[in-house]
This record gives sequence, structure tokens and C-alpha cells, in this order.
Amino acid sequence: MNLLDTIRNTLVPIHKEGYVFVLAFFVASLLLGLIAAPLFWIGLVLTLWCAYFFRDPERVIPQDDDLILSPADGRVSSVAMVVPPAELELGNEPLLRISVFMNVFDCHVNRSPVRGRITQIVYRPGQFINAELDKASSDNERNGLVIESKHGKVGVVQIAGLVARRILCFAHPNEPLDAGERFGLIRFGSRLDVYVPAGGQARVSLGQRTICGETVLAEFGSAKGPILSRRN
Repeated sequence: MNLLDTIRNTLVPIHKEGYVFVLAFFVASLLLGLIAAPLFWIGLVLTLWCAYFFRDPERVIPQDDDLILSPADGRVSSVAMVVPPAELELGNEPLLRISVFMNVFDCHVNRSPVRGRITQIVYRPGQFINAELDKASSDNERNGLVIESKHGKVGVVQIAGLVARRILCFAHPNEPLDAGERFGLIRFGSRLDVYVPAGGQARVSLGQRTICGETVLAEFGSAKGPILSRRN
């Protein structure tokens, strides 16, 4: 790895949605420092954490329409056959649902798991219980996207968690999305559910760590050899 790559991997960009929060934390640190010097250093640590939370690193994205990629950094908290939320209009039959839980130290930028076109986006208000609980999929505040892909409609649901109080979605209905393309962000600690069309096979296990836009959650058909990828 050359010096340029080292610098690029160390100085990770901050997503623009985080600028105001990082600035607010820093200003608060300065004000606290006027009260007591140790409070400034505590505030500075929290400011650095805030910048780390809103990081938006480049990812190497597999280019294969037979793959379902992780839409978030985090930990696989559920792999199960579940009837999708009614508002997604994905039918009444159970589909493979893979859930990725993000804690407050994970990168919270969300990326599309597949290439396709967004057919609908549906927001539902709700509670803010622990996103690791299974009932969070039906009870919590959430924002669902349906993406028409090569293998059918893929559901992606952003779910607010115990600490999260804001779901952001940058995409719009009828827009195309590339696999690994950024479409949203959740503040601060949350979960994403991916509903895989019939025929998709899980390629992750409970407790496995995922990398947004890189980790393969599910696959259609058998592996076809080396997978091409691109940086984004």
C-alpha cells in the first residue's frame, strides 16, 4: 500500500448530513471548556466520535446481479422466513428476511443491495424499541423501499432503533439504483431488513459482521467464478 492509499484509508470522508452535528458538538465543547477545562476534552472526544459515526468510506462493490449485498455495516441479527410488511406489497407468503443491526459505532450510511429501479417508498411512524428485537420490524418507525431487480422485487426496510430518531432517505420512486449506491442514513443506531425474492439463498450466518456494499447476504444460482467489483 502506498502513502496515498494509507492517507485515503485513514482520513475517511464525513457524510454531508453529519456536518451540522460535528460542528454542534465542537461548539458545545468550547462552551463547556469555559466552565471547566476537563469538560472541553470530554466534549472533544464526543466530537471525534460524532465525526466517526458519520463517516462515509469508499467501498469495493461486487458487480453481479445474482448477488444481494448488505445495505449496512453491522451484525446479522436474523436470518428467517418472514411475511414482509403489508405496505411493501410483496405478497402474503414468507420470504427470506436478513436483518443487519447497526450499533452506534457502525457506519450508518445505507447502500442499495441490488441494481434496479425503485417502484415505491413507504414511510411508517412507530415506536423506538431496541432494533435487535424481532418485533422492531413491525412496531418501530420504518421506511421501506421496493426495488425491481433482475430476480424480482427486493424489499429494503430502514428501521429506527432505541436511540435513533431520524431516518433519512435520499432516493425517490422510479429512480434507478446501482448495487452499492448510497440511498439513505439513520441516526444513531438502528437496523435494516432485506426481503429476498424466492430462489435466493442466504450466504451469511447469525452474528456475522457485514460490510455495507461488500458483504454478500444472499445469492441466486451457483457461483460463476471470479466476481468483478468497482470502488464507490
